[in-house]
Amino acid sequence: MRFNATSRFRLAALTFIALIAESWAQTNAITLVPVTISGGHQTDPRDHGRPVVLVAGGLGVSPEVFHDAFSKVHPVAPGSYPDDQRARQNKEVLLGALSRYGITNQQLDAVSDHYRYQPGPGQLWPTKSAEIQAMVQNGIVKSFEITDGGSGYTSQPTLTVPGYRIAPVQVNLSFGKDFSKNGSIASVILLR
Repeated sequence: MRFNATSRFRLAALTFIALIAESWAQTNAITLVPVTISGGHQTDPRDHGRPVVLVAGGLGVSPEVFHDAFSKVHPVAPGSYPDDQRARQNKEVLLGALSRYGITNQQLDAVSDHYRYQPGPGQLWPTKSAEIQAMVQNGIVKSFEITDGGSGYTSQPTLTVPGYRIAPVQVNLSFGKDFSKNGSIASVILLR
């Protein structure tokens, strides 16, 4: 088959356009990069290390409701256990305040037992790390995809994307009665 000058020009032009399109697609491709998540387990100082936001979420009430109920309790020092009389008195006070929200003794025991832990260095209540992917395009983190929100977060964790700088982010947590999702990462929003 013979090509005339016009055919050769068209073929060269189409080849050039195809190369530019391929180069543009490679340059603008989105790459998924695993996010490193650290922290996210700070507690309110007035809670003395107790994960109140998780307990409240597990009970289906707001942290303010639980704080109000707990403010009438006389707890023992972290890491120690109350005697039977004090434990009964504290339970009566808590149930008196929380029963109006439909919380039973069994629910309070189940949630409290789940989040009970021995305070100390490296000790935490039950947690599961979240899994997040950063969507990177042209060397810039454009957004995040949460593949597993994890559980047990009580405060905003720190997110880093190895090899990339990211704008400040807002990490939103979700709380609820399902222990496997209580204190999970619900969304990550880039603040620009």
